[in-house]
Amino acid sequence: MYKRLFSTMIMAGYAVASFSVSADTLTIAMTGDIMMGTTYPDTMLPRHEGAQLFRDVKPVLRRADLAVGNLEGAICDGGTSTKEGPNTYAFRTPTTYGQWLRDAGYDFLSMANNHANDFGEEGIASTEHVLRQQGIKFAGLAGRVEAAVIERKGLKIGFCAFGHNPYTLRHTDEEMKTVGRIVDHLVKTTDIVIVSFHGGAEGSRYSHLPDSMETFYKEKRGHLRRLAHFCIDHGADIVYGHGPHVVRATEVYKGRFIAYSLGNFCTPYGMNLKGVSGYAPVIEVNTDRKGHFLGGRIHSFIQYPGTGPRRDDKRSVARQIRQLSQQDIPHSEAYIDEKGNIRRKH
Repeated sequence: MYKRLFSTMIMAGYAVASFSVSADTLTIAMTGDIMMGTTYPDTMLPRHEGAQLFRDVKPVLRRADLAVGNLEGAICDGGTSTKEGPNTYAFRTPTTYGQWLRDAGYDFLSMANNHANDFGEEGIASTEHVLRQQGIKFAGLAGRVEAAVIERKGLKIGFCAFGHNPYTLRHTDEEMKTVGRIVDHLVKTTDIVIVSFHGGAEGSRYSHLPDSMETFYKEKRGHLRRLAHFCIDHGADIVYGHGPHVVRATEVYKGRFIAYSLGNFCTPYGMNLKGVSGYAPVIEVNTDRKGHFLGGRIHSFIQYPGTGPRRDDKRSVARQIRQLSQQDIPHSEAYIDEKGNIRRKH
């Protein structure tokens, strides 16, 4: 992967400040949902065969030691949809688009979501094959890949992913036994553990983070505060979420970083991108070699139909996350300033 360390960079003709990095610091860039275009039921694909989707965010993702996100839908060229009915959605991205994930700089992608099974076993197998071809690790589906390990700077970083659908590694059981088992194993065998989860009700009405079990379409979508704290209590170092299709609050808890929802990130078609639903942040976090949060930054991007994430000079996205964090988690160990910088409270 194309990882570079530097204090400033030039991105699309403008300077972007970065925080200090060193051999003792690990930088992780986190994003939300990715569905680069679909050929089902109709063909809705971006211009230039997808080559420009990540153009504005690529420098941020590629300079990080690790870049992670959530892959929605199947990457396959055939198969039969598992979903039927006028209000259901199934996503099928061409296999040639896998190269854009590698080119953007992704190292790990969650598959524990409600679209991974859109084209059944054939779609899952094809997606896994494409990601392996591109050198991208993945996890999250029951009976398949439970966890992944990547080495950076002499450290072993463990990844796992959890969802609320029957075919995922689920986080919705009362005692979270599956979550505990996998996180405990990674804590014992790796140096830093990063957990991804898909959960929460969907849409702009659900931007705030409840302190309770969430349900949507009569389906349990998780008690996400409890889940994130459970993971960190068990030794995880970073937890990032997705699923509501909008951004939510962030938190530093026991010195570890949590993003409760990173929203839509690269979803040019098939999803609502109006207002806050189009907010597409990259959250860049620095940790020490033991996973302690050192600082971070919210990079603001916004999606428009038919494009990938584009720069948000007004920092609307960072301001939204800042406001939600202040309102929903006032006792967080960190604060977000008006520029989107995340710092520990003294």
